Amino acid sequence: MQGLVIKSTGSWYLVHGEDDRDYQCRIKGKFRIKGIQTTNPVAVGDQVDFEMEPNSENGVIYKLHPRKNYIIRKSINLSKQAQIIAANIDEAFLVVTLASPRTSLGFIDRFLVTAEAYSIPSVLIFNKLDLYNEDGLEVLAEYKNIYENLGYPCYEVSATEGTNMPLIESLLKDKTTLFSGHSGVGKSSLINVLLPDRHIKTGEISESSDKGQHTTTFAEMHTLPFGGYLIDSPGIRELGIYDIKPEELSHYFREMRDLMHKCKFHNCRHINEPSCAVLDAVKTGEIESSRYESYLSMYHGNETRA
Repeated sequence: MQGLVIKSTGSWYLVHGEDDRDYQCRIKGKFRIKGIQTTNPVAVGDQVDFEMEPNSENGVIYKLHPRKNYIIRKSINLSKQAQIIAANIDEAFLVVTLASPRTSLGFIDRFLVTAEAYSIPSVLIFNKLDLYNEDGLEVLAEYKNIYENLGYPCYEVSATEGTNMPLIESLLKDKTTLFSGHSGVGKSSLINVLLPDRHIKTGEISESSDKGQHTTTFAEMHTLPFGGYLIDSPGIRELGIYDIKPEELSHYFREMRDLMHKCKFHNCRHINEPSCAVLDAVKTGEIESSRYESYLSMYHGNETRA
């Protein structure tokens, strides 16, 4: 039978079968020895073939269908391995907050670069609009200005007050969308507005660290009542770049990709080379300094940038 992986809990996968029933499945051991350098060979959003185990209500996944794309991150504790967050998605929503907890520009850039590498359209959702004071609104405008100028749609929402939620519904309709972001940015609260009958658990913010407490511990796909699918993913504290070579990195920064053909050297690293169009654009402000700092951080293999 063929099915869609709608939930992953590590060793077990919930698969929605062709018969419209859900099956608890595990994977055959051979998946782990095919050279797939990920902690999870199968991810939410995957199309798979499975068969039922003899004298059991559980199934065994024996075939993974080709993916059109996926979002992947480096496993912080297992440097040679990576974790696939979700597969076969139409768009990725990064939920961002400027306080409690703060989403750094570096984190945003890492997510956008990862999505660009796998040709996944990205949208920035600025949540907790109801908590912003005047200074916060100014910072929000600066953030939005950076990314809207690059062609990334940015939307301001409040899960608690329902601000702009009908607009978010229209963006999600009939698409498979990944919701991602730090723990505590309000992903679960947003999803509860979109899916009020699901009662997804929400968490508190730790006062000592200003970090969110993990409330989603596994990825899960939800069917949207107005059409489409939403994939809720565990909160990400750090997003390690995986499988992007330093010499390819600039291709995934939109503003660099548009200029690099003007560099004097075809293999320009955009670091200290003469007649570099990217460096010139940084000096003139055509390329935001924060974006260039993110580029340097990723190029030199730093795991995070504030």
